[in-house]
Amino acid sequence: MPGAAAPSSPAAAASPDGARGEGACGDASIITRLVDGRRICIRTVTTHDEERLRNGIARMSPRSRYLRFFSGATTPPDWVIERLLDADGVLHLAWGAIDIDHPEQPAMGVVHAIRPDAGERVAEFSIGVVDEYHGLGLGRMLAATLLLDTRDDGLDALSAHVLYENTAAMAFIRQLGAEKVARDGTTLEYRLDIAEAVTRLREKREPSGLADVFAYFDRLEAGASKP
Repeated sequence: MPGAAAPSSPAAAASPDGARGEGACGDASIITRLVDGRRICIRTVTTHDEERLRNGIARMSPRSRYLRFFSGATTPPDWVIERLLDADGVLHLAWGAIDIDHPEQPAMGVVHAIRPDAGERVAEFSIGVVDEYHGLGLGRMLAATLLLDTRDDGLDALSAHVLYENTAAMAFIRQLGAEKVARDGTTLEYRLDIAEAVTRLREKREPSGLADVFAYFDRLEAGASKP
């Protein structure tokens, strides 16, 4: 996600301060609902999201932070925050979900794909969801958003590193078709074929918000194909 390259989709070109549309969402965002009915928006991450990102990480439980960042620290170091925010839409794709029914419109979760250069066909995948939004289908919607955004970026697969004790994360990515390819001590590496994962998610009926994610990218694709 570093650099100053052009964004990979119209969503990445949304107002950087998120001031338009649904509050912090901007015009070019995906508006949908979780399984409990609350409204959310999913949009690209920008450097203006630092406070929202830091607050979201602080609201995660110590266990969730450990499983996500492989560290028991209360907050990640500044260089990690900078890296998470440095999304250019080419080397680093990043999408976040915002609770637009909450007065403060807090961050709910973020998903990333990072690669060292544009020629790489495999990117590092990571996802984190604040505890209070677990079990509501948000992880699946964020994963679908990221996977669909990779279609025009020359990527074939995503690589995910997971702690061996993070059984929920392993079950999640295996449902998308990921296969274990390596182990380094307590960390397992999974490889996820993007085309297969997109096919699996398109076949899912739940959460219903998945349909909104696919409809958003289908409209973008249809618009791009017009003369």
